[in-house]
Amino acid sequence: MPPQSGRPAPGPASATRRTAFAEGVERLRAAATTEPGRLRIIGAVLALLVVAFGAVTAWQAGERAAAADDVLHRSQPLSSGAAGIYRSLADANTAASSGFLAGGQETAASRDRYEKDISTAAAGLVTAAANAEPGSASEATITRLNKLLPEYKGLIERARTYNRQGYPVGGAYLRYANEKMQKEMLPAAEDLYTKENQRLDADYGHATPYPWIAIALGVLALAGLGWAQHRTYRRTNRVLNHGLVAASAATTVALLWLVVGHAVARTELNGSYDHGIRSLTVLDDARIASLKARGNENLSLVARGAETITVDGKPYDAYYYDFDKDMAHLGTGLARASKLAADQGGTTPVKAAESNMAVWKQRHAAARAEDENGNYQQALDKVIGAKGATGECFDSVDRNLARAIDHEQTEFQRAAGDGRDAMTGLPVGAAVLAVLGAAGAVFGIGRRLSEYR
Repeated sequence: MPPQSGRPAPGPASATRRTAFAEGVERLRAAATTEPGRLRIIGAVLALLVVAFGAVTAWQAGERAAAADDVLHRSQPLSSGAAGIYRSLADANTAASSGFLAGGQETAASRDRYEKDISTAAAGLVTAAANAEPGSASEATITRLNKLLPEYKGLIERARTYNRQGYPVGGAYLRYANEKMQKEMLPAAEDLYTKENQRLDADYGHATPYPWIAIALGVLALAGLGWAQHRTYRRTNRVLNHGLVAASAATTVALLWLVVGHAVARTELNGSYDHGIRSLTVLDDARIASLKARGNENLSLVARGAETITVDGKPYDAYYYDFDKDMAHLGTGLARASKLAADQGGTTPVKAAESNMAVWKQRHAAARAEDENGNYQQALDKVIGAKGATGECFDSVDRNLARAIDHEQTEFQRAAGDGRDAMTGLPVGAAVLAVLGAAGAVFGIGRRLSEYR
């Protein structure tokens, strides 16, 4: 039967083409069967390890150096600025109540202090707004404070106007302004301070962890270089391979730089937190407590018993009750600040503030006794009088706390600056040493390969 026309009969199945990866593996396996091939593989792996170590070191050291710089130049100043906003608002409220008590005889110093505090708070809000993340909770808080500040100022001006004219309604406006400050503005300022402290803690959290990945790669690279030199020695009886020795030296320097530099940075940064940030936080809280106590002391005379609260079934003057709480908070804060102070420069002003507070409490008790006995003018003289008044004690407490804060701020900047400086140049230096180390490894292996030509 004649063959049918059509497609040709199928031939033998053609071989399946291998992938490029499979061909590469095959060539690598074939190369590994000869000493020159094995040397090329060893050289490539060593160079890759050293370069990877340098790259990861530059990355991790760079991140930690940037975080340490943020601690020093961004987050801590913003945290301190937020505390300053709170302090300025509280002090403005205190200055306003002191001026009100003086009636039409308000001093220029009292007025200037109030205006300066308001300006300081406004400037602090501008700085905070410029550094706030768009759409963040901090931005919303700053916006709210910017809205409340002119409202508060308006209430204070009304209170002063009526007070100068001798109208009792001025006291009501002052109490309303104080309520706005205590219940709306200061809580918002405290919330901003808390958020900035959280940002500061986050920067510390990024700056202080050990760069374990980089350290592990450095140890692995050194181990590989050591193994390669031992292998060379066993095959040639030559003690040193100059290229591999140079690569080991460069890698060792980079690893020691990383470990020692980061250890120093971590120690200094932790010191700046323990003896700087913690002390500053306690001192800021104590200073704010003293401001609130002074404000409540003044308002107790403004209100003249109009504001009362009941605690455990007993009636109390609301402002005297809050004064006692604020003074207790101040005493606790001063005791903690004294324990946290690391040197005489920090301890001395805190001890002085404790002495001032003790005298303040004694004078306040005498003023309160006069007020409760109906001797208003005598009580007023003991609070805002020219000599021997509680105002002198408050000013001394505030002045000594300011000295302590300045000292701890200086200590923080020194320690945090040392911590940041300990990592200066490490990212670039590690990258350069890694390139030199990789070049040394390639050169050392190349010398061995030249012996087979």
